[in-house]
Amino acid sequence: MSSRPSSLAATRAWLQDELPSLLRRRRVPAAAVGVLRDGQVVDHASGVLNLDTGVEATTDALFQVGSITKLWTTDLVMQLVDEGRVGLDDEIISHLPGFAVADEEATRTITVRHLLSHTAGFEGDVFTDHGPGDDAVERFVASMGDLPQIFAPGERFSYSNTGFAVLGRLVEVLHGTTWDRALQERLAAPMGLTHIATTAYDAIRFRTAMGHIDPAPDHVLRPGPAWGMARASGPVGAMLSMRVRDLLGYAAMHLSGGVAHDGSRVVSAASCAEVLARQVDHPASTRSDARGLGWSLDDLGQGIVGHDGQTIGQSAFFRMVPEHGLAVALLTNGGDTYGLYHDVVGHLLDDLAGVRIVPHPVPPRQPPPGFDADRLLGTYRARIVDWTLRRHPDGRLWVEEVPGPEAAAAGDEPVRYEVLPYAADQVVTADALHGAHHVFGFTGRDPSGRATHLTTSRVIPRAGLEA
Repeated sequence: MSSRPSSLAATRAWLQDELPSLLRRRRVPAAAVGVLRDGQVVDHASGVLNLDTGVEATTDALFQVGSITKLWTTDLVMQLVDEGRVGLDDEIISHLPGFAVADEEATRTITVRHLLSHTAGFEGDVFTDHGPGDDAVERFVASMGDLPQIFAPGERFSYSNTGFAVLGRLVEVLHGTTWDRALQERLAAPMGLTHIATTAYDAIRFRTAMGHIDPAPDHVLRPGPAWGMARASGPVGAMLSMRVRDLLGYAAMHLSGGVAHDGSRVVSAASCAEVLARQVDHPASTRSDARGLGWSLDDLGQGIVGHDGQTIGQSAFFRMVPEHGLAVALLTNGGDTYGLYHDVVGHLLDDLAGVRIVPHPVPPRQPPPGFDADRLLGTYRARIVDWTLRRHPDGRLWVEEVPGPEAAAAGDEPVRYEVLPYAADQVVTADALHGAHHVFGFTGRDPSGRATHLTTSRVIPRAGLEA
């Protein structure tokens, strides 16, 4: 554990001295880093926002925050709870009578809490483009009637992008406006945040980062095929962009119990506490402990909370340590972003609060006891991907991922990689992918003894069990 600086001056100097070389080491074109401690902010940016244009990053540059958007959607819902217009345990159909998924019982019983805690149980990764119009979210939710139920509502955690689209529609219906306008009028404006964009039309007004990917065998970073995703997924994290200082302004509101810098109330203190209350445990294959309402409760009980976000070639990392009045944000646009997260966020949390983020998993030196590859082999299918575990004649285990049509349209391509035994019902990638080894878990047992579900942050059924 490192010694803690007496002020943020040491943090500013460290970022100025170290961030450029860390970007080169991790092949990250640009990054913006911000630290909020006891009401004081330090921010710093380095690198190039777009390798095609050479525009340099500044602290006023906008980066996409991806699924960190879900925290903002959560607050829009909690404002409705504060106003007495919604209850967390209300069935969603009591507010959205047209809501439906394939399972009639689930349709009747899914609650607002289920959606906020990622426990609703229906197919969670759908990114259908319903156009750029103000009715995009409405049309998306209206198209969900064929989504299969993977488990009963409330049974377990499975990260659900689709569920937050439903919550975005809840906000639209009860406020009589679009989710985009609700976010600007009910969150950004009261907090005095000035560099916020919910669509490409907004973002073009600012200096804005482009995401970069390296799909080709030469591993050369290139700008992604598109800047943003579909507007229908706005409440999920498709395009929300901001400068790092504005993300810290959001953190300051939460660290102040829901009060903005000017003293105005944005969210009640009770709701700020409620979103951080443990709702459901995460599966063992993830690197965080549990889920609150929207928020991830991370890192071995050290009081770290937050969320990550990934879009097309952009990755964002947001952590708060409420006990220490501390928030750290890292916004990036490609390369080994997980490695940079450990370099930067890991260092700052340790330096400023003496807390450690969970290290990346590494393959074990010896095979774990009780590992049985035979029961894990096969294809696990979600709308976004077919994930297949095969054993080659030499005994090694290989995974093939084939993206679904929507993922392929966003630039995902088939990938193949080796995995190794990690625990009795887990495997880990033999090589680091995008800067980190990834763990895949398996649960359930069919009549022949085979695992029924793959678990990452999602629960994905074995092919043939999707219905």
